[in-house]
Amino acid sequence: MTDCRPAETNLIAARFAALSHPARISILRHLAQAQCCCCKDVVEQLDLAQSTVSQHLKILVEAGLVRLSPEGQRSLYEIDRDALAGFSASFATLVEDCCSASPANTETDNFGR
Repeated sequence: MTDCRPAETNLIAARFAALSHPARISILRHLAQAQCCCCKDVVEQLDLAQSTVSQHLKILVEAGLVRLSPEGQRSLYEIDRDALAGFSASFATLVEDCCSASPANTETDNFGR
């Protein structure tokens, strides 16, 4: 089982939270195809208001899954592929740790019954 590190645990939780909205998943998929684009490009692909897309992009940036690059009058967004790969590896480790742990008592369910 992997050691529990509070900083890593908090980062994983923040990234899960950032991915918990369907619009953000759609935004990530769009960014994966477009490589790099501005908010307006994302708005044109999704049936959401510009302010809503901006807020979702802000959350993805704060979680470290998307990078923001100011370019003159506009801002460009792109997936941070290294961060996403690291999150994927952390999630895989979490699943492996949870699934490989042997239950203390196989006669009881998850609620101690």
